[in-house]
This record gives sequence, structure tokens and C-alpha cells, in this order.
Amino acid sequence: MSANQISGLPKNESLFRQMVTKYLPYWPLFLVFLIIGAGLAFTYLRYATPKYEATATLLVKDEKKGYDDSKFVESLNMISTKKIIENEIEVLQSRTLMDSVVRKLHLYAPITQEGKVRPRPVYKESPVFIEAANPDSIKNVKKVYIKINSSFTSVTLNNNLTYAVNEWVYTPYGILKFIPNPTVFVDNNNDKPYYFSLLSPKETVENILHVLKVSASNKLSSVIDLSYRDAVPKRAEDILNYLIQEYRNAAIIEKNNLATNTLAFIDERLNLVGRDLDNIQQNIQSYKAGSNAVDISTQGQLYLQNVSANDQKMSDLNMQAAVLDQLDKTLNSEKGGIILPSTLGVNDPALVLLITNLNNAQADYDKLRRTVAENNPMLSSITDQIKRIKGDIIDNIKSQKNSIQAAKEKLASTNNQYNAVLTTIPQKERQLLEISRNQNIQNGIYQFLLQKREETKLSLAAIISDSRIVNYAEAGTDPVSPNKIIVYLAALAFAFGVPIVFITLKEGFNKKVLFRDEITALTSMQIIGEVFFEKTKEAFVIESGKKSIISEQIRKIRAALPFLGISEKNKKILITSSISGEGKSFIAANLAAGISLTGQKVILLDFDLHNPGLSRALEKTEEPGVSDYLKGEKEPEEVIRRVSGYDNLFFIPAGNLPDNPSELVVNEKTKELIQYVENIFDVVVIDSPPVFLATDAFILSNYSSATLYVVRHKYTPKQLLKRIDDTCKINPLKNAAIIFNGVKSRGFFKNNYEYGYGYGNDYVYTYNRPKQKNK
Repeated sequence: MSANQISGLPKNESLFRQMVTKYLPYWPLFLVFLIIGAGLAFTYLRYATPKYEATATLLVKDEKKGYDDSKFVESLNMISTKKIIENEIEVLQSRTLMDSVVRKLHLYAPITQEGKVRPRPVYKESPVFIEAANPDSIKNVKKVYIKINSSFTSVTLNNNLTYAVNEWVYTPYGILKFIPNPTVFVDNNNDKPYYFSLLSPKETVENILHVLKVSASNKLSSVIDLSYRDAVPKRAEDILNYLIQEYRNAAIIEKNNLATNTLAFIDERLNLVGRDLDNIQQNIQSYKAGSNAVDISTQGQLYLQNVSANDQKMSDLNMQAAVLDQLDKTLNSEKGGIILPSTLGVNDPALVLLITNLNNAQADYDKLRRTVAENNPMLSSITDQIKRIKGDIIDNIKSQKNSIQAAKEKLASTNNQYNAVLTTIPQKERQLLEISRNQNIQNGIYQFLLQKREETKLSLAAIISDSRIVNYAEAGTDPVSPNKIIVYLAALAFAFGVPIVFITLKEGFNKKVLFRDEITALTSMQIIGEVFFEKTKEAFVIESGKKSIISEQIRKIRAALPFLGISEKNKKILITSSISGEGKSFIAANLAAGISLTGQKVILLDFDLHNPGLSRALEKTEEPGVSDYLKGEKEPEEVIRRVSGYDNLFFIPAGNLPDNPSELVVNEKTKELIQYVENIFDVVVIDSPPVFLATDAFILSNYSSATLYVVRHKYTPKQLLKRIDDTCKINPLKNAAIIFNGVKSRGFFKNNYEYGYGYGNDYVYTYNRPKQKNK
């Protein structure tokens, strides 16, 4: 069923006109809800606390999209880790960072000032700040009134507990310190006192994180936008600025941990090499003093130069091997979360990249572990990534060790050739050359380690963050919440939405027939006319010289009878309905009266022997009628009555009600009676019982020329109307058409009959309109 069929509106009208036509009769209901909605909106805007939004922008050195440092900055920041912007967004929203912000700003103890309309939260304008010695032990307290004396030396809680300021004091709410704010003037006579609340830091953190928004500026940049809404603009700015500062400090601490681990490794190697150099120096001095070997021959000098180059290469290989052993030992350690030191002396870029990726992944893991659960998919993904990188590093170390071993064997072969030359040098010179050779090797290693240590210390001393603040937090001057436009639009939607839903549900779930289109959708019968509802006890509403809407509607039905084949030869009209109370007797009486006013002789037969409503309306229940004739007790001329007030209208009442009315109608005398009156009168109107309560209508339809089926608005069940077509397939009603009776006005208007027509008072015709006087 279409929307038009449900609403009963003409299909060729625009949607807007359909809506207006359907709901306009209920305009007082819309007006009431509009007033209620406007009142609710005004009340909400008056008492709601306005919220201001602060925004900040942060630039992060992303691994794929990050910014490039200058060469000077790179020289100071040799130990750095690149970031992934998605991970950094999660870090900025971590509870760990926000918990530090809450504690530093004392947000667990907000202070509020009472007002005439609503309380006003204060921040820097508070006369006193409150700090807890152990914030984790705070128990939630909703309201504690506080007053500070004019000399800023003490505070009073709830007008009965006095404590000194700038000291840790024991209160019923924990160990607190009250820090006066000398920038605020204290007026103890003010009728708007201050009070503070205590919240657990964990709850405060969750409340702030629920409002905090952190997102990437766009997919191609490494810029992060932060925003936060608060009732106090300054507090919103401080929360964002402190959050950014804590994030940058955490990044610096992470970088310093990496530098510290590398520096510890270098110091350990320097101590070993230093001891070796001291021993070599002592050996040289002892040898020269005991052997009087001061000078070395030219052949020995050449040997020493050639061997020194090879020894330098060998020392580099030994350094690389030591670094690889240290890395291998660290990787195989059972301790988790260890940051690997820098690969000093290792020239393989693949290994350097793998170690950098491992350190970055480990740092990401440590950050996420503070904010998410152990079984989080992102945390599991990073764990798998760490395992995979470790495996790649171990394989690379093995490959590097094999390469170093091959290079060392090649250098050893070259040194053996030089050692053969050494045998030709005198014994004393040869021994001194060997000692000097070892000294050169260790000295080269020592110098290399000293250089790396200074570089690492320089990076450790340089406080350089991997992020840059593009815009510090700044709050707008106008509140962003509540939005007046949105609130009033919501009130408008409430004013129209609730009545529309109510009306739609009320009419949509109604099981009675409400609209003309419902009739056409439920049955194939044509609608020949409609009759509006009018509360009256009169049997006839159509009279000669009387003009009304209903009388005109009856006349329209009278004019439409030829459409059903009613003529001088086919003059018998049967009136029936689905159930009792649908107004079939009313329609029968007034249709017969309307036809009689045209000068035709009309007879009205009350064949409803079950419940003769027509006879009761005409006060003929005590007189003999149809039943008496069918039983053979009376003749036709004995039961025919003239209707007073109508010259051409006659009536046969139902008579004395029989015990078996349906069997009595099947009598052959029924046909004889109808044929008798047909021969005498111009039109015969028969009122029969409802079709779903008795079979009389189907029997009488065989003797009729047309059938008028009465459907009453808001009364006839849709289910019965839906069964008419199926019933007529077995017991057809001859030339059947529907009259939509008792159509009532919708909404709060009188004479507004959109149920039947889809338009309003335009239908009303004004009678006896006075003539305008000519000027």
C-alpha cells in the first residue's frame, strides 16, 4: 500500500501539499509541542554550562612522511628514532601521559563558584589551589565549601574546619595543601561562595580522554591536530599544552635511554682497550730498557708500515666481531624490552636498518602497552613484528660473522708473508716491531671508541625532540557548546516530529477504515458517493427546500444511480453493509426520500428481519409488515404505509420479528412481494441485514437491480472489507458499489473532511448567500 493510499491524499499532489493537507487539521497539537519545545530549548540554553574549544597542532617526524632535520641538528641528534603517526596518535591519547597532566594541573580537585542561574567553574580565577599528597588515595567528594581569609593565611572548609595554607594538613578528605592565589581578590561577603570537589585521578583521566580528540591533519602529512572542550578556556589550553609537553619529554627520555645504553657499551670497551694499551706501553719500556733497542732499521720501518695497515683492518674486523657478539648476546637475553645499542663499527646498512626498526618497534610496544590491553590486535601485531625483526637480525649477524672470519683469514695470510720478511730482521728489532704493532692496533681502537663516546655524549646532552609544535593551544572566544542553532533546530524537530509520529502511528495502526484510498486498495468495488458525519436523531436529513452538505451528498448519490444501471425498467436498489451500525438504514431512508422529491413514487422496504433499525427510526415496529406478508398473514396493500412529510414516499416495515428470519426470506413470497411493489412504484429501495451477519442480502440481491454497500468511516473493520471480494466470488452482489458513510473531520477543525477527499473546507458550499448591493 502506497503512502498516498495510507494518507488518503490525491496522488497528483506534491509531497509538501500532501504533508500540509494531512497534518494541518492538527495544528493546535503542533502549536502546543512548539511551545513546549521552545520552552525546553530556552531552559536548556539558560542552565547549560557553555563549553569552549581549544586546538593545537603538532608536527611529528614520521617514518614515511616526516620532516627533514638540518645537518647541524642531525649532528646533535645522531641517536634518534623515527615515528609512525598512527602510533603517536595512540600515545597522545594514553592514560599515562594524561595522568601526568592531571597531577601537574591538580585537575582532580576542581573549584566551582555558585551562581544565580548555574554554577561557574573557575580555574586560574580561584582564590586557592588544592594539591593532594597522594592523589591515588582520593575518595570522591561532590561539594566542600571553602573560604580563605583576607590575609591569605588560612582556609575554612564547610564553615567549621580551619587549616593553614601552604602546608600539608590532615583533613577529612585526605592530606591536602591549600595554595593561595594572590592574583584573586577575596570577598568573604560575596553571596556566591566557592566549593571544591575531589575526583580520583583515574576517573578524571577517563573524563578528559573521553572529550579529547587527536587525529591526523590529512593522510599525506605528519601533522597531528588536537582539540579539547572545557567550560574554562584557559584550562582547555593548559591541558593541551601540558599534554604536548609531556609527550615531548617522554620522547626525549626514550632517546636518552638509547644513548645511555650505547654509552655504557662504549665505556666497557674503552676500559678493556685501555688496560691493553697500558700493558703494551709497559712492555715497550721494559724491552727497551733491558735490550738497549732504541732504533729500528729501515727494513723494520717498512715492515711496520705495511703490517700496521693490515693490523688496522684486523682491529676493525675484531671491533665489528665484538659488536656483533654483544648484539647476539643482547638478543638472546631472556629480558624483554631491551633497547639495542648503536652498531659501532658495523658498516652493513641492512643490519643498521634492522636494528633501528627493532628499536622503533620496541619503543612503540612500550608506549602502546601503557594504553591498551595485552590482547589488543595492534599490540600483537607489533609483537610479531619484533619477533620477525629479531630473527632477521640474528641471520644477518651470522652472515656478518662469516664474512668477518673470511676477511680475517685473508689478512692473516698476508701477515704471514710479512712475518717471513720479519725473520730476516735482527732478533731485537723483530721483537720491538711486534710490540709496536700491537700498540698501534690497540691505539686505533681506543681512538675510535673515544670519538664515538664523545658523539654519544653530545647526543645525550642535546635535548632535541622528534616533534615540533606548530601551534600552541588556543581557545576560541565564543562557546561551541551548546550551539543555539542546533538546540532550536532540535526543538523545532521535536515540535513537528512528535505530533507527526503520534498522528502517523495513531492512524497507521488503526484497524478501522479511515481513508477512501484504503477502500479502493482493499476491494475492487467502486465508490459511488460519500456522506459526511452529522450527529442527529432524525431519520431523514433530506427534505424539500432544505439545503445542507449531507442532503447534497445524498442528491449526488441519487444522480449517480444510472451509473449502476438504475432506470425505469431496473428500479430495485438493495442497501446492505458488513456489520450493524454502519448506517445502511440511514442511507436507505434518505436515498428513498431524495428520489421521492423528484416526483417519482418510491417505496422503502425494511427486509432486516434480524434488527429492523429502519422500522424503529420511523416508529413502525408495532405495525404489520414484511414478515407478516411472508408468513401469509397479510396482503401487500395491508402492509404498505405512507411516510408523513413526503408525498411520494411509502414504507413497508419489518413487521413482527420471526424466529427464523433467514428461512423466511428464502420463501417464494419474497419474490412475489418485490414484483408486486415493482409494478406499482417507480423505485424500490430494500434495506437488508449486514452480509457478514446473515445471508439475507445475497438472497435479496438476486431480486435487485443494484446493490449499495455501506462502509462507515472509523467503524468498519479493514479485515471485513478485505473479505468482500472473496465472499462475492461465491455469492455475488448484483452491480455492487460502495457508499462511504459517516466521514468525520480530522484534527481540531469542524467540517474538515480530508479523510474522504484529501482537501479541506474548499468542499463546503454556502447556501442562501446574501446578494451584494450595488454601489
